[in-house]
Amino acid sequence: MTVAAGIGYALVALGPSLSLFIAVISKKPFLILTLLSSTLVWLISLIILSGIWRAFLPLNSTTWWPFAILIFTSIAFQEGLRLLFWKVYKRLEDILDAFADRVSKPRLYLTDKMQIALAGGLGHGVAHAVFFCLSLLTPAFGPATYFVDRCSQIPFFLVSAIIALAFVTVHTFSMVIAFNGYAEGNKVDQLFVPSVHLAAGMMTLINFAYGGCIIGIPLLFLMAILTVMHCGRMVWRRLGENQRQFATTKTILSNPRLAAYYMRMFVMPIVVV
Repeated sequence: MTVAAGIGYALVALGPSLSLFIAVISKKPFLILTLLSSTLVWLISLIILSGIWRAFLPLNSTTWWPFAILIFTSIAFQEGLRLLFWKVYKRLEDILDAFADRVSKPRLYLTDKMQIALAGGLGHGVAHAVFFCLSLLTPAFGPATYFVDRCSQIPFFLVSAIIALAFVTVHTFSMVIAFNGYAEGNKVDQLFVPSVHLAAGMMTLINFAYGGCIIGIPLLFLMAILTVMHCGRMVWRRLGENQRQFATTKTILSNPRLAAYYMRMFVMPIVVV
């Protein structure tokens, strides 16, 4: 029974990610490489942060503010790394577009860019789940479970799996929001991602209070739902704008006079050059 429980905890944390991987990521090798590289980058970042904070351990477990500083510095580091990750991706996108132009293939569509961001975010979320949940599940396969005094209502491993699921959701869809915000220069999206990340991280401090997990976990999932909703609205808006642009393009090309004007004003000078 404990083996089944351990597998169940792992599926709670990573089951939706596995479904997303099978449904979307696994169909395109480039997305698989993006997910693996993102997972590796975020695992390395977490290891670096662990090495830095190792000098300050053990922290005083009777007060919350040292953990708040730890969470704040970790999130600040990861958000800086997210921006760096996007800049690297942007250079790669330019290379892919240039290659597509050389071989007379279409450039990356908006949906392709969003899927790349989704793969990067999923890699970030999987790294978080591996580091903070799966690494703790080895005792869950033993002959018993484990409870902590401050959350005696729920097994410790189940709490870890549920929290990991919430953070996987936040990280996965935050990357889509962040990439769009960086590409459009949208300050709302750019500020939304670190704000939600910081709020979700600070909400884990509620677990230090007795029975705090009963309050902290719903609040954490509220942040996850907020992230998914914001991402959904953003994707809906961008796809609508993209469809209108595509409709405009078809109108120009289907109108002989406008098509001739477009050819004379833009295409012919390029051909002459």
